[in-house]
Amino acid sequence: MYKYVEIFLGSYSGYWNYLTGEILNPSWHNYFYWLIMLSLGIWLLEIIIPWRKNQSVFRQDFWMDGFYMFFNFFLFSLIAYNAISNIAVEAFTDFLGLFGIKNMVAIQVHELPKWVQLFVLFVVADFIHWNVHRMLHRYSWMWEFHKVHHSVKEMGFAAHLRFHWMESIFYKTAQYIPLAMIGFGLKDFFIVHIFATAIGHLNHSNLNLSYGPFKYVLNNPKMHIWHHVKKLPAGTYGVNYGISLSLWDYIFRTVYMPENGRDIELGFEGDEDFPKKLKDQLIHPWESKENK
Repeated sequence: MYKYVEIFLGSYSGYWNYLTGEILNPSWHNYFYWLIMLSLGIWLLEIIIPWRKNQSVFRQDFWMDGFYMFFNFFLFSLIAYNAISNIAVEAFTDFLGLFGIKNMVAIQVHELPKWVQLFVLFVVADFIHWNVHRMLHRYSWMWEFHKVHHSVKEMGFAAHLRFHWMESIFYKTAQYIPLAMIGFGLKDFFIVHIFATAIGHLNHSNLNLSYGPFKYVLNNPKMHIWHHVKKLPAGTYGVNYGISLSLWDYIFRTVYMPENGRDIELGFEGDEDFPKKLKDQLIHPWESKENK
Protein backbone atom coordinates (compact mmCIF):
# COMPACT_ATOMS: atom_id res chain seq x y z
CA MET A 1 0.00 0.00 0.00
CA TYR A 2 2.85 2.40 0.83
CA LYS A 3 4.17 1.89 -2.70
CA TYR A 4 0.87 3.10 -4.16
CA VAL A 5 0.85 6.18 -1.88
CA GLU A 6 4.34 7.04 -3.13
CA ILE A 7 3.21 6.65 -6.73
CA PHE A 8 0.17 8.88 -6.06
CA LEU A 9 2.22 11.68 -4.50
CA GLY A 10 5.04 11.33 -7.05
CA SER A 11 2.55 11.58 -9.90
CA TYR A 12 1.39 15.00 -8.74
CA SER A 13 4.88 16.45 -8.40
CA GLY A 14 6.04 14.78 -11.61
CA TYR A 15 3.10 16.03 -13.64
CA TRP A 16 3.42 19.54 -12.18
CA ASN A 17 7.03 19.62 -13.36
CA TYR A 18 5.92 18.34 -16.76
CA LEU A 19 3.14 20.94 -17.04
CA THR A 20 5.33 23.90 -16.09
CA GLY A 21 8.01 22.60 -18.45
CA GLU A 22 5.43 22.44 -21.28
CA ILE A 23 4.41 26.06 -20.72
CA LEU A 24 7.84 27.56 -20.08
CA ASN A 25 9.81 25.67 -22.73
CA PRO A 26 8.21 25.89 -26.21
CA SER A 27 9.37 23.17 -28.61
CA TRP A 28 8.16 20.97 -31.47
CA HIS A 29 7.60 18.18 -28.95
CA ASN A 30 5.41 20.36 -26.74
CA TYR A 31 1.70 19.43 -26.74
CA PHE A 32 0.62 22.65 -25.01
CA TYR A 33 1.75 24.81 -27.92
CA TRP A 34 0.63 22.29 -30.54
CA LEU A 35 -2.87 22.52 -29.09
CA ILE A 36 -2.77 26.32 -29.16
CA MET A 37 -1.43 26.46 -32.73
CA LEU A 38 -3.96 23.93 -34.04
CA SER A 39 -6.80 25.75 -32.31
CA LEU A 40 -5.81 29.20 -33.57
CA GLY A 41 -5.17 27.90 -37.09
CA ILE A 42 -8.58 26.21 -37.43
CA TRP A 43 -10.35 29.11 -35.73
CA LEU A 44 -8.77 31.47 -38.29
CA LEU A 45 -10.12 29.29 -41.11
CA GLU A 46 -13.57 29.38 -39.49
CA ILE A 47 -13.39 33.19 -39.53
CA ILE A 48 -12.18 33.43 -43.15
CA ILE A 49 -14.26 30.68 -44.80
CA PRO A 50 -17.12 29.74 -42.43
CA TRP A 51 -19.65 27.08 -43.45
CA ARG A 52 -22.42 28.73 -41.44
CA LYS A 53 -21.83 32.38 -42.33
CA ASN A 54 -24.39 33.73 -39.87
CA GLN A 55 -22.63 32.08 -36.90
CA SER A 56 -20.75 34.49 -34.67
CA VAL A 57 -16.95 34.31 -34.47
CA PHE A 58 -17.41 33.97 -30.71
CA ARG A 59 -20.22 31.44 -31.03
CA GLN A 60 -22.43 30.29 -28.16
CA ASP A 61 -20.37 28.88 -25.26
CA PHE A 62 -17.08 29.65 -27.05
CA TRP A 63 -15.24 30.57 -23.85
CA MET A 64 -16.66 27.71 -21.83
CA ASP A 65 -15.49 25.27 -24.51
CA GLY A 66 -12.06 26.89 -24.34
CA PHE A 67 -11.95 26.16 -20.62
CA TYR A 68 -13.02 22.57 -21.20
CA MET A 69 -10.23 22.23 -23.75
CA PHE A 70 -7.46 23.10 -21.31
CA PHE A 71 -9.11 21.52 -18.28
CA ASN A 72 -9.55 18.11 -19.93
CA PHE A 73 -6.09 17.95 -21.47
CA PHE A 74 -4.02 19.58 -18.73
CA LEU A 75 -5.70 20.51 -15.46
CA PHE A 76 -7.64 17.26 -15.07
CA SER A 77 -4.43 15.30 -15.57
CA LEU A 78 -2.81 17.37 -12.83
CA ILE A 79 -5.77 17.13 -10.46
CA ALA A 80 -6.49 13.41 -10.67
CA TYR A 81 -6.07 11.35 -13.81
CA ASN A 82 -2.27 11.18 -13.93
CA ALA A 83 -2.03 9.84 -10.38
CA ILE A 84 -4.92 7.41 -10.82
CA SER A 85 -3.58 6.03 -14.10
CA ASN A 86 -0.07 5.52 -12.70
CA ILE A 87 -1.50 3.55 -9.79
CA ALA A 88 -3.64 1.51 -12.20
CA VAL A 89 -0.57 0.66 -14.29
CA GLU A 90 1.35 -0.51 -11.23
CA ALA A 91 -1.63 -2.46 -9.86
CA PHE A 92 -2.20 -4.22 -13.19
CA THR A 93 1.50 -5.12 -13.42
CA ASP A 94 1.37 -6.51 -9.87
CA PHE A 95 -1.75 -8.51 -10.79
CA LEU A 96 0.04 -10.09 -13.76
CA GLY A 97 2.94 -10.89 -11.45
CA LEU A 98 0.66 -13.15 -9.43
CA PHE A 99 0.59 -15.43 -12.48
CA GLY A 100 4.30 -15.19 -13.16
CA ILE A 101 3.90 -12.71 -16.02
CA LYS A 102 6.67 -10.13 -15.86
CA ASN A 103 6.32 -8.54 -19.29
CA MET A 104 2.85 -7.57 -20.51
CA VAL A 105 4.05 -6.69 -24.02
CA ALA A 106 2.66 -9.43 -26.26
CA ILE A 107 3.55 -7.92 -29.67
CA GLN A 108 7.01 -6.45 -30.29
CA VAL A 109 6.03 -3.54 -32.53
CA HIS A 110 9.43 -1.89 -32.16
CA GLU A 111 10.73 -4.41 -34.69
CA LEU A 112 8.40 -2.97 -37.35
CA PRO A 113 9.10 0.15 -39.47
CA LYS A 114 8.19 3.33 -37.60
CA TRP A 115 5.40 4.30 -39.99
CA VAL A 116 3.81 0.87 -39.51
CA GLN A 117 3.98 1.26 -35.72
CA LEU A 118 2.25 4.65 -35.87
CA PHE A 119 -0.36 3.40 -38.34
CA VAL A 120 -1.22 0.39 -36.17
CA LEU A 121 -1.40 2.57 -33.05
CA PHE A 122 -3.68 5.08 -34.78
CA VAL A 123 -6.07 2.45 -36.17
CA VAL A 124 -6.27 0.32 -33.01
CA ALA A 125 -6.71 3.33 -30.71
CA ASP A 126 -9.40 4.79 -32.95
CA PHE A 127 -11.34 1.51 -33.10
CA ILE A 128 -11.28 1.33 -29.30
CA HIS A 129 -12.50 4.93 -29.13
CA TRP A 130 -15.29 4.18 -31.62
CA ASN A 131 -16.56 1.32 -29.48
CA VAL A 132 -16.39 3.33 -26.26
CA HIS A 133 -18.22 6.15 -28.02
CA ARG A 134 -21.04 3.75 -28.96
CA MET A 135 -21.26 2.66 -25.32
CA LEU A 136 -21.54 6.29 -24.19
CA HIS A 137 -24.73 6.49 -26.25
CA ARG A 138 -26.04 2.98 -25.55
CA TYR A 139 -25.94 2.85 -21.74
CA SER A 140 -28.00 5.45 -19.91
CA TRP A 141 -25.59 5.90 -16.98
CA MET A 142 -22.72 6.61 -19.42
CA TRP A 143 -24.93 8.83 -21.56
CA GLU A 144 -25.47 11.12 -18.56
CA PHE A 145 -21.76 12.02 -18.74
CA HIS A 146 -21.74 12.24 -22.54
CA LYS A 147 -24.60 14.75 -22.50
CA VAL A 148 -22.06 17.46 -21.72
CA HIS A 149 -20.53 17.02 -25.17
CA HIS A 150 -23.92 16.92 -26.87
CA SER A 151 -25.11 20.09 -25.13
CA VAL A 152 -23.27 22.05 -27.87
CA LYS A 153 -25.81 24.19 -29.74
CA GLU A 154 -23.43 25.89 -32.21
CA MET A 155 -20.56 23.89 -33.66
CA GLY A 156 -16.97 25.11 -33.67
CA PHE A 157 -13.47 23.64 -33.26
CA ALA A 158 -13.40 23.91 -29.45
CA ALA A 159 -16.60 21.87 -29.15
CA HIS A 160 -14.31 18.90 -29.83
CA LEU A 161 -12.99 19.09 -26.29
CA ARG A 162 -16.18 19.94 -24.44
CA PHE A 163 -16.68 16.70 -22.54
CA HIS A 164 -17.08 15.55 -18.95
CA TRP A 165 -13.78 14.49 -17.36
CA MET A 166 -15.24 11.02 -16.65
CA GLU A 167 -15.02 10.33 -20.38
CA SER A 168 -11.23 10.36 -20.04
CA ILE A 169 -11.60 7.55 -17.51
CA PHE A 170 -13.84 5.55 -19.84
CA TYR A 171 -11.62 5.97 -22.90
CA LYS A 172 -8.25 5.50 -21.21
CA THR A 173 -9.38 2.48 -19.19
CA ALA A 174 -10.52 0.71 -22.36
CA GLN A 175 -7.44 1.82 -24.26
CA TYR A 176 -4.64 1.11 -21.81
CA ILE A 177 -4.42 -2.70 -21.68
CA PRO A 178 -4.57 -3.55 -25.41
CA LEU A 179 -2.17 -0.77 -26.42
CA ALA A 180 0.24 -1.54 -23.59
CA MET A 181 0.25 -5.20 -24.63
CA ILE A 182 1.26 -4.11 -28.14
CA GLY A 183 4.16 -2.22 -26.59
CA PHE A 184 3.72 1.38 -27.71
CA GLY A 185 5.78 4.15 -26.10
CA LEU A 186 4.95 7.70 -25.04
CA LYS A 187 6.53 9.31 -28.13
CA ASP A 188 4.29 7.18 -30.34
CA PHE A 189 1.23 8.31 -28.40
CA PHE A 190 2.31 11.96 -28.73
CA ILE A 191 2.53 11.85 -32.54
CA VAL A 192 -0.78 10.02 -32.97
CA HIS A 193 -2.47 12.22 -30.35
CA ILE A 194 -1.50 15.42 -32.20
CA PHE A 195 -2.86 14.02 -35.46
CA ALA A 196 -6.10 12.86 -33.79
CA THR A 197 -6.53 16.26 -32.11
CA ALA A 198 -6.23 18.02 -35.48
CA ILE A 199 -8.86 15.75 -37.04
CA GLY A 200 -11.16 16.18 -34.03
CA HIS A 201 -10.89 19.96 -34.22
CA LEU A 202 -11.73 19.87 -37.94
CA ASN A 203 -14.67 17.48 -37.38
CA HIS A 204 -16.31 19.97 -35.04
CA SER A 205 -15.32 23.09 -36.96
CA ASN A 206 -17.52 25.54 -38.86
CA LEU A 207 -15.84 24.54 -42.14
CA ASN A 208 -17.32 23.13 -45.35
CA LEU A 209 -15.16 19.99 -45.58
CA SER A 210 -15.89 16.41 -46.64
CA TYR A 211 -12.52 15.29 -48.19
CA GLY A 212 -13.98 13.84 -51.41
CA PRO A 213 -13.46 10.05 -51.65
CA PHE A 214 -11.50 10.15 -48.38
CA LYS A 215 -14.78 10.84 -46.55
CA TYR A 216 -15.21 7.06 -46.42
CA VAL A 217 -12.04 6.85 -44.32
CA LEU A 218 -11.69 10.13 -42.40
CA ASN A 219 -14.36 11.73 -40.26
CA ASN A 220 -15.32 15.25 -41.37
CA PRO A 221 -17.56 18.22 -40.40
CA LYS A 222 -20.36 17.31 -42.84
CA MET A 223 -20.57 13.83 -41.38
CA HIS A 224 -19.97 14.60 -37.74
CA ILE A 225 -22.56 17.34 -37.49
CA TRP A 226 -25.20 14.62 -37.93
CA HIS A 227 -23.79 12.90 -34.85
CA HIS A 228 -24.87 16.02 -32.95
CA VAL A 229 -28.34 16.29 -34.51
CA LYS A 230 -31.03 16.86 -31.89
CA LYS A 231 -33.62 14.51 -33.39
CA LEU A 232 -32.05 11.10 -34.02
CA PRO A 233 -33.45 8.53 -36.46
CA ALA A 234 -36.14 6.38 -34.83
CA GLY A 235 -34.82 3.29 -33.09
CA THR A 236 -31.24 4.52 -32.74
CA TYR A 237 -29.13 5.63 -29.79
CA GLY A 238 -26.78 7.58 -32.01
CA VAL A 239 -25.19 7.78 -35.46
CA ASN A 240 -21.80 8.55 -37.01
CA TYR A 241 -19.75 7.52 -33.97
CA GLY A 242 -16.41 7.97 -35.75
CA ILE A 243 -13.69 9.80 -33.81
CA SER A 244 -10.92 10.19 -36.39
CA LEU A 245 -11.96 7.48 -38.84
CA SER A 246 -15.38 7.33 -40.53
CA LEU A 247 -14.45 3.86 -41.75
CA TRP A 248 -16.01 2.05 -38.78
CA ASP A 249 -19.41 3.67 -39.35
CA TYR A 250 -19.45 2.53 -42.96
CA ILE A 251 -18.36 -0.99 -41.99
CA PHE A 252 -20.88 -1.37 -39.15
CA ARG A 253 -23.64 0.59 -40.89
CA THR A 254 -24.06 3.40 -38.39
CA VAL A 255 -23.76 6.12 -41.05
CA TYR A 256 -26.51 8.73 -41.23
CA MET A 257 -26.29 11.67 -43.67
CA PRO A 258 -29.76 12.23 -45.18
CA GLU A 259 -29.04 15.75 -46.47
CA ASN A 260 -26.78 18.77 -46.09
CA GLY A 261 -26.61 19.24 -42.32
CA ARG A 262 -25.31 22.79 -42.22
CA ASP A 263 -28.33 24.30 -40.45
CA ILE A 264 -29.75 21.35 -38.50
CA GLU A 265 -30.67 21.81 -34.83
CA LEU A 266 -28.02 20.42 -32.51
CA GLY A 267 -28.35 18.95 -29.03
CA PHE A 268 -30.50 16.17 -27.59
CA GLU A 269 -34.11 15.68 -26.54
CA GLY A 270 -34.70 17.60 -23.31
CA ASP A 271 -31.51 19.68 -23.59
CA GLU A 272 -33.49 22.82 -22.69
CA ASP A 273 -33.35 21.55 -19.08
CA PHE A 274 -29.64 20.74 -19.17
CA PRO A 275 -27.45 23.00 -16.99
CA LYS A 276 -25.91 26.00 -18.76
CA LYS A 277 -23.16 26.71 -16.22
CA LEU A 278 -19.93 24.72 -16.29
CA LYS A 279 -19.90 23.71 -12.63
CA ASP A 280 -23.48 22.48 -12.88
CA GLN A 281 -22.67 20.45 -16.00
CA LEU A 282 -19.82 18.71 -14.17
CA ILE A 283 -21.99 17.57 -11.26
CA HIS A 284 -25.16 16.93 -13.28
CA PRO A 285 -24.52 13.20 -14.01
CA TRP A 286 -24.53 12.41 -10.30
CA GLU A 287 -27.60 14.54 -9.63
CA SER A 288 -29.59 13.14 -12.55
CA LYS A 289 -32.58 11.02 -11.56
CA GLU A 290 -31.61 8.55 -14.27
CA ASN A 291 -28.26 8.03 -12.62
CA LYS A 292 -29.51 7.49 -9.06
